[in-house]
Amino acid sequence: MTIRPFIPWPDQRLRTAVPEVSEITDEIRTIWADMVETMDAMPGVGLAGPQIGVMMQVAVVDATPDRSRRLLFANPSIINASSEMELGEEGSPNLPGVSTKIKRPKAVTIRFLNEHGMIDRRDFEGLEARSIQHQIDHLNGRMYFDNLSKVKRDMLLRKARKASS
Repeated sequence: MTIRPFIPWPDQRLRTAVPEVSEITDEIRTIWADMVETMDAMPGVGLAGPQIGVMMQVAVVDATPDRSRRLLFANPSIINASSEMELGEEGSPNLPGVSTKIKRPKAVTIRFLNEHGMIDRRDFEGLEARSIQHQIDHLNGRMYFDNLSKVKRDMLLRKARKASS
C-alpha cells in the first residue's frame, strides 16, 4: 500500500467528471488499498479517486473514530436523499488550510458496485452520508465549495490563496 499525493486545486482534473468502473479488478482493489492508506494519513473521513489523480469512479469512506468501518465504492450514485438537511464542516486536502460549513441531506441511499463486484444499495446517515455525498461531488468534477453562494465561495478561495502563500 502507498500513500498517494493529492492533486492541488485548481488542477483541472478536480473539475472533471470521471468515467464509471466496468468491473472490480485487482487494480481497483490495489487503488482502494492505497486510498485507504492515504485517507488514514490525512485528517479526513473519505477520499475520491480524482483527488489523487485516479480518474475513475472509486471512493473510500470511514467516518468511525477508530477507523473500523471501511467503505469501498465504485460508481456510487444517490438514489434517495432525506428532506432533513444538516449543516457540517467540510474541507479538502486538495485545498488545504480552509474549510466551511455546508448544508447537505442528513441521510442518503446510494447504489454502488462493492468490493465483490456486486451492485449494492445501502442507507447512510450523519457523517458517513455527508462524506459519501462529498466524494460523489468529487467524482462529478465538483468541489465542496461549489455548494456555496458565489460570494462565500470567492471569500473561501481568497482565504485559501492567502493561506498557501
